[in-house]
Amino acid sequence: MHLPTQAAAPAFSPLEFRAALGMFATGVTIVSARAPTGELVGLTANSFNSVSLDPPLVLWSLSQRSLSLDAFRTGSHYAINVLAADQHELALRFATPLSDRWDGVAWTPGVAGAPLITGAMAHFECFNKSRYEEGDHVIFVGQVEQVAHRPEATPLLFHGGRFYTEHPL
Repeated sequence: MHLPTQAAAPAFSPLEFRAALGMFATGVTIVSARAPTGELVGLTANSFNSVSLDPPLVLWSLSQRSLSLDAFRTGSHYAINVLAADQHELALRFATPLSDRWDGVAWTPGVAGAPLITGAMAHFECFNKSRYEEGDHVIFVGQVEQVAHRPEATPLLFHGGRFYTEHPL
């Protein structure tokens, strides 16, 4: 049996691929950091995953076209803020290119200075362990140094291009 040595060319458009990916329901996060200049950086991301329990590792990815890429590439730490259902407006705010996304946003500095958004369901404070360029994105692997969560909070979910909240079965 002869196994292929590379993937076949896709038989679908980028729009079809994006629509199919949108069928996977995810939580919503804001990934935040301090740039070397001290400026706060943050963006909405739903490409968040656990990698390992020992050591505690998580991953997320960012487009290589992102204006925030250099701050995340060069910084030593960042925070993953898992948003609660009542933080829908923050998710939208950090998903659009605004000059000051942080204006009026309540936050506290994490142990290494990355902003922790007040009211988030969970915070993962991460050392920027490794980065991998794949396709048009950079995959960031963070080693979690601090964690906090609010188990009573209702999650903000994203599916099919829309936001939802949890509805128990």
